[in-house]
Amino acid sequence: MKGSGPPLGRPEPIFVSSDETWIPLSETKGQDGAVVTYTHGHAEPVLASHRWRTAENSCGYLLPHLRPGLDLLDLGCGPGTITTDLAGRVAPGRAVGLDAAAEVLGEAAAAAERRGVAVERVVGDALALPFDDASFDVVHAHQVLQHLADPVGALREAARVLRPGGLLAVRDVDYAATTWYPAEPGLDAWLALYQRVARGNGGEPDAGRRLLAWAREAGLTGDQGDDDGGGATLTASASAWCYASPAERTWWGTSWAGRATASAFAEQAVASGAASREDLEDVAAAWRRWAAAPDGWIALLHGEMLVRLP
Repeated sequence: MKGSGPPLGRPEPIFVSSDETWIPLSETKGQDGAVVTYTHGHAEPVLASHRWRTAENSCGYLLPHLRPGLDLLDLGCGPGTITTDLAGRVAPGRAVGLDAAAEVLGEAAAAAERRGVAVERVVGDALALPFDDASFDVVHAHQVLQHLADPVGALREAARVLRPGGLLAVRDVDYAATTWYPAEPGLDAWLALYQRVARGNGGEPDAGRRLLAWAREAGLTGDQGDDDGGGATLTASASAWCYASPAERTWWGTSWAGRATASAFAEQAVASGAASREDLEDVAAAWRRWAAAPDGWIALLHGEMLVRLP
């Protein structure tokens, strides 16, 4: 829909504009009827980065534990590139991709068709999963808990749908641990702004360091790498995405320059008073400067956690 504004009858901020194109955001109803805001939304710069994700580059810590015949649930599956990889590894077991945003599940269907794997697609809420108790052998959540106002409740719900001996796998970025070179004050401003907007949405952008604490609060007790008298076994690890080659810098810098000016994050920053349009243009310019630096380097640290139920 070009140049005509958001469709009538839809409340703001359900749609945002990028180059005069109106894009649906991911604002959905939670289990209590409250609006749940996804900080990134589903504008093209966001989806482009999500499509890059695979089982190999995003959940290597889980892969040694997968085998054919397991039933797997992928929470917050987005466009489905990770989901289809995982589905191929557990086939002929059942693979289900769940997301709160119906609009991205069409992409997930296309990804599964391209790979020739069977993936069920479900619109749902991580805090009220539409599955019976003990339905899955594996529940996987990549970059999900950081966006939830109740990550502890989501972990309890994930454990509910796991069978005895089942495996819960969680990976989330820790924004405060992100580091880059060369020094760029505009990226310092970006990081502070992103954290402010994400927390304003009820999320926790520094989720990676909190995974074990949240699991213990959820009642998933156990020592690191060992069980606790019949409790769950918790194993923590960490890994990083690093972008340093010219192609990687261009891709990542362009993605975040686009998100800074034409995404749900941008609209939320302005609507909340956290930033002006001019501030966002400055952030986008900073990302472009970083991407153009011949010695540019960035690393994003992720916390990882495996929970093996008794």
